[in-house]
Amino acid sequence: MPEMLTLDAFEQASEKVKEVTQKTELIESAHFSQSTGNRVFFKPENMQRTGAYKVRGAYYKISTLTPEELSHGLITASAGNHAQGVAYAATRAGAKSVVVMPTTTPLIKVERTKGYGAEVVLYGDVYDESCDYAMKLAEEQGYTFIHPFNDPVVATGQGTIAMEIVQELPLVDTILVPVGGGGLACGVSTFAKLYNPKIKVIGVEPEGAASLTRALEAGHPVKIDSANTIADGTAVLEVGDKVFPYLQQNLDDVITVPDEELIVSFLDMVENHKMIVENSGLLTVAALKHLPAKNKRVVSILSGGNMDVITMSSVVQHGLIARDRIFTVSVLLPDRPGMLVKVASAIAEQNGNVIKLEHNQFVSTNRNAAVELRVTIEAYGTAHKEQIMDALRTAGFDPQLSQTML
Repeated sequence: MPEMLTLDAFEQASEKVKEVTQKTELIESAHFSQSTGNRVFFKPENMQRTGAYKVRGAYYKISTLTPEELSHGLITASAGNHAQGVAYAATRAGAKSVVVMPTTTPLIKVERTKGYGAEVVLYGDVYDESCDYAMKLAEEQGYTFIHPFNDPVVATGQGTIAMEIVQELPLVDTILVPVGGGGLACGVSTFAKLYNPKIKVIGVEPEGAASLTRALEAGHPVKIDSANTIADGTAVLEVGDKVFPYLQQNLDDVITVPDEELIVSFLDMVENHKMIVENSGLLTVAALKHLPAKNKRVVSILSGGNMDVITMSSVVQHGLIARDRIFTVSVLLPDRPGMLVKVASAIAEQNGNVIKLEHNQFVSTNRNAAVELRVTIEAYGTAHKEQIMDALRTAGFDPQLSQTML
């Protein structure tokens, strides 16, 4: 393997990216430390300029280009965060930038990329299709292609995150890093092992796009059939072949996380840290509870915070439902005056909050015998929900849980 990611290269990159990065000091989390048994810190790259770590690798890479390469214009493909990094860095360098983004990219990422000065082309359903099209345009138009992850120079820029972590927390035991194409994990794990081989670096990827797991099993990059995950920033079909050898050598483990865990992690971050972290950045938060070791200093890299409001709203609602903070019950009751009050009173006595009622008189041909009442209730959590259910049973009803639709 050529020695491309060296301590000298990381030091040079670190000085360079300071020109455009904001200081993202570690945040110690009392909540996650208590719930996981480790001393947990967050590296909040969601607070970074452009809203994600990607500006590091993009800016460092562009700083190494020749005037001729810059004059041809720059092109890249990205689900959003690298797009903004390239657009911002290209504009600072006085170069034209074109970004090909998947058609599924959240609107906020498209608009912000344009806002940093890039021309945006929407093409393909996933990153890999966008990348193929961007490379085609680069060949046809003569643009200089900036790969979002499969480039050791870009990975070196991303690895400056690890340098900042060890400067603040020299005795860090474990670093959790999200994995999509592998550029961030490559840079972080390589620097960490060069600095101190005892530091464990664990990659985290979504179950629906576990391309690194497949690659490690096969011993080489493998293109998976589909990338089905809400973590759009890591929905990559194949890890980069140029960064894969570094991942093989330097990652200690890879954890896969289902989308359901990202949903509740979003709620945890909003409620306990008042921070918006996008789904890909939440991978390392969800992975905290999967760590076997305890009493360790663990740093979770929050890779980005670019999330559109509609997605945010959906994730919050699903998170509340998953945590039993909102649930729906169906009860059958005679169609007589006072029955609705009886149900409402049983809920109110347990401090449940009714947020929606549906009254269906046609559930039975004999409505005097039974009509259906569907009640959506806000609760404090699972224990409180069970108290409300018990109160309804005590009041003479037989509550049945129903699918909650808000």
